[in-house]
Amino acid sequence: MIRRSFLAALTFAAALPLTAWAETPLKVVATTGMIADAARQVGGDQVEVKGLMGPGVDPHAYRQTRSDIVAMTRADLILWHGLYLEAQMEGFFHDLGRKRTVVAVAEGVDKSKLRAHDDYADKYDPHVWMSPALWRDVVVEVQEALTAARPEAADVFAANAQIHLAELDALTAYADQALAAVPENNRVLVTAHDAFGYFGAAYGYDVMGIQGISTQSEAGLNRIGELVDTLVDQQLTAVFVESSVSDRSMRALIEGAAAKGHDVGVGGELYSDAMGEPGTYEGTYVGMLDHNITVIAGALGADVPDRGMNGKLSAGF
Repeated sequence: MIRRSFLAALTFAAALPLTAWAETPLKVVATTGMIADAARQVGGDQVEVKGLMGPGVDPHAYRQTRSDIVAMTRADLILWHGLYLEAQMEGFFHDLGRKRTVVAVAEGVDKSKLRAHDDYADKYDPHVWMSPALWRDVVVEVQEALTAARPEAADVFAANAQIHLAELDALTAYADQALAAVPENNRVLVTAHDAFGYFGAAYGYDVMGIQGISTQSEAGLNRIGELVDTLVDQQLTAVFVESSVSDRSMRALIEGAAAKGHDVGVGGELYSDAMGEPGTYEGTYVGMLDHNITVIAGALGADVPDRGMNGKLSAGF
C-alpha cells in the first residue's frame, strides 16, 4: 500500500509542468495597483505580487513605509512606474537599484508619445494608463522585466501577455465606440486634477483639471474661478470626482457655478491614480478603465451598457 501510494504521488508529480513544482513563485513588488495587475496578468502562477498602493492612495504623495522597505528588500523584482509619478520615492528607488533589480516600467514608453509635464520642463505626464493603447507598452515592459528575472518561463510570460494585450485591444475598441457616442459639444471632462490628458488626446475630449498633473500642485482660487466661468459659458452640467483625490475643490467648483445661477452635478466618481477594491472587477486595470469609460460616456449623454463592456461593473450606470 505504501509503495503504491508513493508511485501514485510520483506519477502525479511527473504530470505537472516542471515550473509548477520545481520552482517557487517569483516575488514581485509593484508600486501602483495598475502595475501590480499587469504583473499578475503576465506572470500568472509564476509570480507572487505585492502591490504597495491600494484603493484611494495617491501615488504622487506616497512615501514608503517600513513594511514596504522590508517587502522590497526581500523581493526578486521591484516594478515602479517612473515618469515622476512616485515623486516622493524616486531617490529611494535609485538607491535600491544598486542592490536589487528595480525597473521603472513606464520609462520604456516612447517619449514621442508622452505629454509634457505642466510643472517640470524635463518631465512627462505619468498617467499613461488612461490610454489602453499606451498601457500596452507598459505591459510589454513588465513582460520583459519578468522574463529577465525568470528566463525559463519566457514562453509562459509571452503567452499570458498576448492574452492580456488582446483584452486591452478590446477595451480600446469599446472606448472608441462609447466615447464617440457623446455629443461633440459635451466632450468636456472636468476633474479634480489633470490625470486624464492621455484619455482626452486618445478620444478627442477637452480635459480640465482643478489641479495640475501632480496632486501636489496648488488648486488656486483663480483656477477655480476660471473653471466656474467655463462651466457657465459652455453650459456644462457634469463634473467628475476622483477616488484618490479629495473632493473639496470640486465642491467649491459646484458651489461657484451655483452662485452664478448654473446647476452642475457630479457625473460620477472616476478611478484616476488608483484602482478599485481588491477582488472586484474595478480592482483590475480592465475593470478600472471600463468603469471610467462607461461613467464618463453615460454622464455626458451617450447610451452605454448598464454594466460596462463586459457586464461586470459592480453598479449599473
